[in-house]
Amino acid sequence: MATIYDFTVLNTKKEPVKLEEYKGKVLLVVNTATGCGFTPQYEGLESLYKKYKDQGLVVLDFPCNQFAGQAPGTEEEIVSFCQLKYNVSFPQFAKIKVNGDDAEPLYKYLKDRKGGILGKAIKWNFTKFLIDREGNVVERYAPTTKPEDIEKDILKLL
Repeated sequence: MATIYDFTVLNTKKEPVKLEEYKGKVLLVVNTATGCGFTPQYEGLESLYKKYKDQGLVVLDFPCNQFAGQAPGTEEEIVSFCQLKYNVSFPQFAKIKVNGDDAEPLYKYLKDRKGGILGKAIKWNFTKFLIDREGNVVERYAPTTKPEDIEKDILKLL
C-alpha cells in the first residue's frame, strides 16, 4: 500500500523532491494562496514551524490557483511574497492542482485517506493535512481552522 513517502513532488525550481526525505517527521501539508482571506495563516504556519521544527515538525506549502485565481504569479513571486510579508522559512513547492483529473497525485492520496465536508474534494485554500512520523494521514482541517488550533494535535505526534 502506498504511503506519503512514495510520492515525488516539484520544488519551486521545478526540481523533483522525494517525500521520503521527510520520513520520521510530523508533516503539516497545506494548499495555500497569496491572495486569499486566509493568507494571514502563513504567519501561524511559520510560528508553528519555528517553534517545533527542532522536534521534527515540517510544514509543506503547496500553492494552488484553483480557487478564484487567488495564487497568481510564478513560484518565484509566491516565495518572494511569503518571505517578505510572513518571513516564511518552511519548504515551499511548485504550484499544483488539488482537485480534478489533473490534481497532484499526492493530493489524490491525501483526499482518499481523509475526506472533508464536500466529500473528498478540497473546498478552498488552506486546507491542512496532518501526517504522523510513520507517514499516516492523521487529520484533515478546514481552511477556517487556524494553525494555532492544530498545535495540540501536533504536540501529540511530536
